[in-house]
Amino acid sequence: MPPANDNSWIDKASGPSKKPGASRKAPATKKPVTRKKKQGKSWPIGVKLAIASAALILLSPFYYGYVVRFFSSTWRWVTSMGENPHYRTYKSFNIRIPDKYAVHGIDVSYAQGTIDWQKVKVMEDDSVHITFAFIKATEGILSVDPYFQRNWREAAKAGIVCGAYHYFKPNKSGAWQARLFLQTVKVEKGDLPMVVDVEELNKVSPDEMRKQLKEFLTAVETKTKVKPIIYSGLSFYQDYLQGYFDDYHLWVAGYDQSEMKPVGGKQWLIWQHSDKATITGINHVVDFDAFYGDSLEFRKLLIK
Repeated sequence: MPPANDNSWIDKASGPSKKPGASRKAPATKKPVTRKKKQGKSWPIGVKLAIASAALILLSPFYYGYVVRFFSSTWRWVTSMGENPHYRTYKSFNIRIPDKYAVHGIDVSYAQGTIDWQKVKVMEDDSVHITFAFIKATEGILSVDPYFQRNWREAAKAGIVCGAYHYFKPNKSGAWQARLFLQTVKVEKGDLPMVVDVEELNKVSPDEMRKQLKEFLTAVETKTKVKPIIYSGLSFYQDYLQGYFDDYHLWVAGYDQSEMKPVGGKQWLIWQHSDKATITGINHVVDFDAFYGDSLEFRKLLIK
């Protein structure tokens, strides 16, 4: 037995003593790990606007117009390689056209037959289109072009600026020719000045031709209060008219050249640079003309 006063056995029996304040803690519970979903990267507002703008452009019909225009211009550049860039071929018109002129026109007669002027008006190739047309009205002292009245009416209805011309016969009275011309053509505000086409002598002397031409010009100007325009081929004008009628506007014909210089120091007003143009709505080749000046100067020329 253990000694009466020895209590050590009690301590041993009850196990090791606890330190004051010490307590057994429950093991810490670990929270389950949850993965955060990665949020998509937000686009800056400027980028969003740019994307929206690009989408609108791509969906716009104007965009495709620009694309078509770009590729057509590129194609024209490729097919025109080797040509004078300022005098290149326009496939639609089937002629070469000098590029420094902005106002273009044609001149027609019975030789072109029945013309669809609405088609003529809407035809365009790389910004070149028909703004004006000179239409044959009369010839000599008896002949009226059978297509004149229809052309005069329908061309104006289509929105083309019109002018009438008379084919001059030097062996006939200039005054009588003017009378026929003025009886046939009634010009109005917005029309081009009347034109006399002089390109042959008809077996008379140059002096006689000029005499009759002067009578014609005087009669027309007196009646309309507007100076007529003289049309002639380059050689004929230089040989027989240059220096005699310099106060009249000149419409000169000269083909297959990239530029027409002033004739004898006189600046021409209209240049007929081709007689082989193909025009939608016309079933025959036609003369093609360029006006010397811009659209504002062209408007100033019209009858007030």
